[in-house]
Amino acid sequence: MSSVTNTNQIDPRVLKELLQLQTMSKLSLFADDTSSSSETDDSNDFSELLNSLMGQGTDTSNVFDTSSLNPSLNSLPSALGALNKSYTPLQSISQTSSVSQFEGLIQAASQKYGVDSSLVKAVIQQESSFNHQAVSTAGAKGLMQLMDGTSSGYGVTNPFDPAQNVDAGTHFLSGLLSKYNGNEGVALAAYNAGPGRVDRLGIRTDQDLEKKLQFLPKETQAYVSKVLGHRQNFSL
Repeated sequence: MSSVTNTNQIDPRVLKELLQLQTMSKLSLFADDTSSSSETDDSNDFSELLNSLMGQGTDTSNVFDTSSLNPSLNSLPSALGALNKSYTPLQSISQTSSVSQFEGLIQAASQKYGVDSSLVKAVIQQESSFNHQAVSTAGAKGLMQLMDGTSSGYGVTNPFDPAQNVDAGTHFLSGLLSKYNGNEGVALAAYNAGPGRVDRLGIRTDQDLEKKLQFLPKETQAYVSKVLGHRQNFSL
């Protein structure tokens, strides 16, 4: 068997290591003040060869350019930026600000009509998400989504005025709680569907509501559950 080594069969990884060692050797020449122009030429020739083998062409200025790295690494900053933009807190700062904006009005109405402030906030959250200019497809308006008939009955002249809307809405809710002897579920169902519909079903207590809930509109069924859930959050 011949002892001559076929250079075409040299492992590319070995060749790369040899080239890197040669590069280190040539780089040391730059620190030597006695280096000749021929040595510099040799170094340039070798750099060109190394760049060619490493897929960088003959432009030695890009030897350490990060664009020669894995493309996925270069895309990492933009990927992190997109991740940061996609993050949304459970309760936005704007929503917290809206609640605080109407806190005084809610507390005043709650104390005036004897309704827990967390329940008033829960109703507002479900009705308008604290948007005092909200208007529903049915024509309900403002923070507590009052119909014109209800608003006028409580002396509201501008349903989009937060003070008037919260006062009238809380007054209305207070009357429902009194009518149904403090059964909050029934009062909320009446707030959404109207007391007439609730009365026609003979619903007077929360136990009655549980038994006959399926006879109320699906919107009302979901409404009661959602408002009570919001109330727990506002009670924390």
